[in-house]
Amino acid sequence: MKRRLLAVLCAASMVFAMGTTAFAADEVKATGDEKIALITMDSIDQHWISLNEGAQEEAKELGVTVDFMSPNTKDDAQQIECVNNAVAGGYDAIMVAANGPDAISSALQEASDAGVKIVYVDSPANVDAAATFSTDNKAAGKTAGEEMIKTLKDAGVTSGKIGIINVNAATDSCVNREEGFRSAFDGTDFELMETQYGEGDAAKSQSIAENYITQGVVGIFGCNEGSTTGAGNAIKASGNDAIVGVGFDKSDAILNLIDDGYLHATMAQNPDVMGKEGVKAAVQAINGEDLGGEVTDTGVSVLTKDSAAE
Repeated sequence: MKRRLLAVLCAASMVFAMGTTAFAADEVKATGDEKIALITMDSIDQHWISLNEGAQEEAKELGVTVDFMSPNTKDDAQQIECVNNAVAGGYDAIMVAANGPDAISSALQEASDAGVKIVYVDSPANVDAAATFSTDNKAAGKTAGEEMIKTLKDAGVTSGKIGIINVNAATDSCVNREEGFRSAFDGTDFELMETQYGEGDAAKSQSIAENYITQGVVGIFGCNEGSTTGAGNAIKASGNDAIVGVGFDKSDAILNLIDDGYLHATMAQNPDVMGKEGVKAAVQAINGEDLGGEVTDTGVSVLTKDSAAE
């Protein structure tokens, strides 16, 4: 079944790629001297690894250099250090997924003032950038909520408590996912509980989810990879697979939890597309093209066990 899940995901990505014109309308031409630093929230989650793989693939195609210089863990101070190191290292552009909109803004502004081009992938900060490539997180969060409501109603459940596990209160992408998710429940009889924060750590998120389960929740939403994995593991440990787990991102652990029935669905983003298009935009910006700060939605697919069986 896991192979079929992966096949469905690949097919969805192919449809996305075939149904969308290139984000950068003009052909990208590189000199080969361009140096780009890729700084994501951490270097461990498969989401960031996939984003880097997409970036490296495009870098090879264009003949430019992209160095993955992300911190080991989600930490503002480490991310700021990575930005400062990129400036000191003479990089022409920084592709960055900001931990939060404000924490690294000063470092990014200093980089921009020094002539370094900024391109956001996945999550922006409050500094002007050449372009942004990310999921429409609010819309995707609402889709996650609608998927949970439908699944619960199909099981005859029209009320009950819903737990929400987020990363923190600052990360722009995850805050928007939660906002979209909550909006889906407007006018329903479900009770959305106070959000708990697990810093994207699967073990911390599992503990949060286990606490929600003791309070009798009928559903749990995870806002990122670690949150989702923790929620699924808690549902598995509880032995109560009637609890509907819905989350974000795709990893081997999440795919296995969906396959085994402990998670119902995940919102599968396209981090490889973010990486590829981010590199193209960075090269264009380095070579003087004005991209107008455009924000591009890189798409999302709802991945369930049922979708693999279709």
